[in-house]
Amino acid sequence: MTFKTPNIFKAICLIMVLFYSDSGIIYSQVESGQTLDKIVAVVGKQIIMQSDIDARITLMAQQDTSLDIQDAEIRKQVLDAFINEKLIITKAIEDSVEVTEEEVDQRLEIVLQDLVRRYGSEKRIEDIYGLSIARLKFEYRDEIKKSLLSQKIGQIKFSNVKCSPQEVEGFFKEYQDSLQMVPPQVEVCHIVKYVKPEESAKKKAIDLANKVRDSILDGGDFAEFARRYSGDPGSAADGGNLGWFDKGSLFPEFEKAAFALQVGETSLPVGTPFGYHLIQTIDKKKDALLTRHILFRFEQSNDEKEKVKQELLELKKRAESGESFEELAKEYSDDKDTRGFGGLIGKLDKENLPVNIATAVKDLKEGCICDPVPYGNDPTKPGFNIVYLKKIYPEHKPTLDEDYKQIEQIAAMQKRQKLYLKWIEELRKEMYWEIKE
Repeated sequence: MTFKTPNIFKAICLIMVLFYSDSGIIYSQVESGQTLDKIVAVVGKQIIMQSDIDARITLMAQQDTSLDIQDAEIRKQVLDAFINEKLIITKAIEDSVEVTEEEVDQRLEIVLQDLVRRYGSEKRIEDIYGLSIARLKFEYRDEIKKSLLSQKIGQIKFSNVKCSPQEVEGFFKEYQDSLQMVPPQVEVCHIVKYVKPEESAKKKAIDLANKVRDSILDGGDFAEFARRYSGDPGSAADGGNLGWFDKGSLFPEFEKAAFALQVGETSLPVGTPFGYHLIQTIDKKKDALLTRHILFRFEQSNDEKEKVKQELLELKKRAESGESFEELAKEYSDDKDTRGFGGLIGKLDKENLPVNIATAVKDLKEGCICDPVPYGNDPTKPGFNIVYLKKIYPEHKPTLDEDYKQIEQIAAMQKRQKLYLKWIEELRKEMYWEIKE
């Protein structure tokens, strides 16, 4: 079994691996007489250095302080993991799996933005690593490309692996005695009604947006207006900065407007389900952009909120009088994801319920319905819902009848793992690799 490390695109410590290894930058002191570095393995045209192994083990030790970094078996496992990684990358190149320079650039920008969020500024990052941002990007570029190659070929080979009903049944028969107990669960349904903003609220928001835009065009500071007026708490404190986004990850209307802007230009108010936005594009590439915004939300009136709650109370009363909750959900719920299934949210672990569900069912008995509670699953659509506690399942050993989907997921994971290991064995037989003594 290989050791797994954190996602290299999200864990800052893995940038240390880069600087320990491929860049050749070693931060620790080398004792007198100690070998500076050496090749420990060759995979195709790629080499694995002793410093690669040391860096990976150092990283693992940071995650697990009980790890013995001198353990020969651990070092062997880490070397095997490196060989597997290099084999996969070599195979991806042989199979003409492509990663464009633009994809690498975009991922580098995402990594940089993540570092800025962690450390506060680019200057702080440069101080920590003793390297300029440009040098960091240069040093890390090859590792990004290799990781993207590995991800792509893995997705091509294994992302669509599923289990047939016969395979799920076979898996269950073989492993049913070793499967963990299923924790206590609840099966819940709900009916959602969204609070729709009044036309007067929309007019108020767009009027304010236009006034702020006029002030910005007259020389006002966009960032300062964002801190003062924006209804997006996640970006307001940072002057409305949203960072880099890949094309296709924002609301279409927002994205279309942002890409149409010249760098530094401020848009007219752009409507999305969140409200109206003033957008300023800071930088852009073909498939990514760096932007900031000021959000002017639509305010929901208390009258509209009370109207929605009364509608839900009436539906609760009808269900308690004998009408089917599921049929009422199909007809009246505003939640399109669950409406077709009679409002069914699913079977959820009782100890890990989402906060809003846990609050709703806290004092409910099986078969009962709560009063309207705030529903905020979609931040663009504030509303209320009533929750029906359909059934309570005590802790139990898994069965195909009650827990098929969970068993299917575990079986599929095992199948993918077996196929992956078989693939690695085949690569080791087909491709050149050698461990140097």
